[in-house]
Amino acid sequence: MTELSPQAVYDHLNHLDQVDLVESARYREMAQTLLADPQVSLSWRQAIADRLNQANCNLGLQTASDNDSY
Repeated sequence: MTELSPQAVYDHLNHLDQVDLVESARYREMAQTLLADPQVSLSWRQAIADRLNQANCNLGLQTASDNDSY
């Protein structure tokens, strides 16, 4: 696997709603890989975790409204 750039992964997480499900899953997997890497700075891991959490919340809201659950 090629080395992941924290900046690239961070940027990809900002576009999850603009890509298909497979690409979205790939971006999330890249983010998880970086979060688990102690060689990535804490500030990058925190920024990526925050953006991933926000993306997951947005997905939950979108899914709920698409299903008229609320």
